[in-house]
Amino acid sequence: MAHHLPEPFRIKMVEPIKLLNRDAREAAIKRANYNLFNLRAEEIFIDLLSDSGTNAMSQKQWASMFEGDETYAGSRSYFRLAEVIKDIFGFSYFLPTHQGRAAENILFTCLVQAGQYVPSNNHFDTTFGNICARGGHPVNLVIDEAHNPTLNHPFKGNMDIQKLYDFITKVGVDQIPLGMITVTNNAGGGQPVSMENLRSVSKMYREFGIPFFIDACRYAENAYFIKLREPGYADKSPLEISREMFALADGITMSAKKDGIVNIGGFMAMNDETLYEQARNELILREGFPTYGGLAGRDLDAMAVGLREGLQEEYLRYRLGQTAYLADRLREVGIPIIEPPGAHALYVNAGSLLPHISKEQFPGHALTVELYLEGGIRTAELGSLAFSYPDPETGKMVHPKLELVRLALPRRVYTQSHLDYIAEIFSKTVARRSEISGYLLTYSAKLLRYFTAQLEPIK
Repeated sequence: MAHHLPEPFRIKMVEPIKLLNRDAREAAIKRANYNLFNLRAEEIFIDLLSDSGTNAMSQKQWASMFEGDETYAGSRSYFRLAEVIKDIFGFSYFLPTHQGRAAENILFTCLVQAGQYVPSNNHFDTTFGNICARGGHPVNLVIDEAHNPTLNHPFKGNMDIQKLYDFITKVGVDQIPLGMITVTNNAGGGQPVSMENLRSVSKMYREFGIPFFIDACRYAENAYFIKLREPGYADKSPLEISREMFALADGITMSAKKDGIVNIGGFMAMNDETLYEQARNELILREGFPTYGGLAGRDLDAMAVGLREGLQEEYLRYRLGQTAYLADRLREVGIPIIEPPGAHALYVNAGSLLPHISKEQFPGHALTVELYLEGGIRTAELGSLAFSYPDPETGKMVHPKLELVRLALPRRVYTQSHLDYIAEIFSKTVARRSEISGYLLTYSAKLLRYFTAQLEPIK
């Protein structure tokens, strides 16, 4: 079992949670049209749906909010945040947004035209959706090792450099307005990207003159993985490693609701002044004046403090340790997970747990429903419900290689006994897995369908 240090904090305020009885849970999921996004907070006992904005803020973050300056233009909070972002990320320009997908929306509005392609290791759902909304094509070029869930590779988030070269030369530079990479690689199991790979990706994009943007929402966790796993980085701080990562890029989009440890907020940053001016005009149209970007001043201050706290080594050690502990507990009860465990989440291989359910009947989704019914736990399907899409040429549905269920751990929220309970519920659920049936869609939106989908169980 992994060595598990105690949490590097003590609890000052508590929020009550309650486990509804089985009948109430059955009524709740039926009312929600079997979509866990439609459940109400009071119907959930342990919520692992997302680590985005679900974090517990520190006393310093709460204290900073009282200093929030709500001046419409030129807020002091903006300049405090600008100083932190310049120090950590190093880009010439930045714009606050209410969260990461707003930054993506603005970036792709400025750069992507219909029919163009945006390569990455794996685009996550909002990135994928925002590119598609512009008429563009998101392309995933992660290394093949990422598709082997049991392989213990230190950097399964890496981009395949040969695939990237082949892709660029095939479609042509004029059809690629920007290239991306996600750190850590959320859609691929929360796996980190090595500094060596980031250097190679950056070099490739620069040789072809393609702007390079990093989806940076879990950059601190990625930096800590580099420190632990990559030769030459053991003595460097997460801050030093982060600065080296971002020096390789032309810009970033970031949801600060992850490694910024806030409940709302994000930003975009870049070095290109022309792009900045274009993005600033879009921001004013969609989000607000550039010194508040859709956020209250107090949110900007909480973000400024949280971005620094997210880089603290004792916090990151606890963060990875908590995930490793839950991974050990799940392995003990025979649950197949993507190896090695990530930092922000564990990814259960629902396809191998429920081989009798076809991709068309959503095995991952079936598992999420059963975990809720068994013990009031809400998780997220990241399989065919979330990531299937129609092939632009044939119209046939393209399914992801793995049918996953993500257990996202909110930062500084749950204790070890909560993790023990999660493992216990998994054990009870898989004991009757042969009885679990698949699901049919009864309503589906064109983009990001799993947020609002309605389903019914196949009898």
